[in-house]
Amino acid sequence: MPKNAPETPSLIGAEYEVEVGPVAHGGHCIARTEEGRVLFVRHALPGERVVARVTEGDETSRFLRADAVTVLDAAKDRIPAPCPYAGPGRCGGCDWQHAKPGAQRRLKGEVIAEQLRRLAGLTPEEAGWDGTVVPAEGDKLPAGEVPQWRTRVQYAVDATGRAGLRRHRSHEVEPIDHCMIAAEGVSELGVEKREWPGMASVEAIAATGSQDRQVILTPRPGARLPLVELDKPVSVLRVEEKDGGVHRVHGRPFVRERADDRTYRVGNGGFWQVHPKAADTLVRAVMQGLLPRKGDTALDLYCGVGLFAGALADRVGDKGAVLGIESGKRAVEDARHNLQGFDRVRIEQGKVDQVLPRTGITDVDLIVLDPPRAGAGKQVVRHLAALGARRIAYVACDPAALARDLAYFHEAGYKSRTLRAFDLFPMTHHVECVAILEPTAKGS
Repeated sequence: MPKNAPETPSLIGAEYEVEVGPVAHGGHCIARTEEGRVLFVRHALPGERVVARVTEGDETSRFLRADAVTVLDAAKDRIPAPCPYAGPGRCGGCDWQHAKPGAQRRLKGEVIAEQLRRLAGLTPEEAGWDGTVVPAEGDKLPAGEVPQWRTRVQYAVDATGRAGLRRHRSHEVEPIDHCMIAAEGVSELGVEKREWPGMASVEAIAATGSQDRQVILTPRPGARLPLVELDKPVSVLRVEEKDGGVHRVHGRPFVRERADDRTYRVGNGGFWQVHPKAADTLVRAVMQGLLPRKGDTALDLYCGVGLFAGALADRVGDKGAVLGIESGKRAVEDARHNLQGFDRVRIEQGKVDQVLPRTGITDVDLIVLDPPRAGAGKQVVRHLAALGARRIAYVACDPAALARDLAYFHEAGYKSRTLRAFDLFPMTHHVECVAILEPTAKGS
């Protein structure tokens, strides 16, 4: 921009009275001003009339972000937010505290359907989906009650040393006394009751397969670790300023999780499903979809600490074989430890798109892939389709990435035969899906 060019007028703080339209991916709804400006409105529900206050955008923005600060006509699915920290300008951890639980699942279903249509050109029926989003066991609660499901909570720490959660799309910290969606094992540590001078963040982990509890401290530059005294026995790890690595201070450097009747070691705050029922729910959905047979060969891609590889190994037996690929060094170490009892399981470290071609594998019976939020991408999908698997299970935490990859699979000769959606992140906009794909040539 030239030095003397006038600044574009900001619209932050401007208010518009609008009719709220459909839900969109990301925890907001779409509305338009009388002038035709597009607003992405949080804290609203479809069909409502609200006063929306702009939180991001200027005169040149393609769309504006806004909060519903006054509800003029409420939807029948609206309830008072159970959490005192939810609402405009407050904690950004939840998106739908103001909606009944059943309505939250319907909204998530609408988002999945819209992403399938827009990015994959599929109707729910064509994707093999009945349109429902299923709650996890024990989560079907009355309106106003909140499931305590989050077994891993990363608290941000403000300048005074108080723990809290970040506001939506902001580095600002909302200090809290209690997170309603935190699992009991996290809440009982009492992180919010302590002061954390010099810390940037405190992550609390409560394993569901054991009594293991862990906190991971990220100090601000040059700060020393505080003495950690919490309400329950806990291991302490720290994130190193120099390399970003996670190192043990005292206690175990891992927690023990349990799924599919097997114990998994998860070290240094590595990835594990956050909802206590998620791992078993997803393993069950994947195995029911794949129907592994004795002697099958299988791939587990983006395998983490080996959750699906272990389930596959149990089912393909001594004459079958499983290859897992994972990029994280510590996760690979954990996966090899967790699956050391299986002679015909191999875990390779590296990116899937780089390691898979080097393996020399030209055909397999079954594939599981659980890619990161961005999805697998066209190159990986094409490689997988060329292996001729009988069935492929795609586990997705983002419906947009799933829809894009389903389109790539369709181009490469695979079709989604069944799709299931699970509400493993209540109160947020996130949703988990499992798609089972088969070659289109078979009875398409």
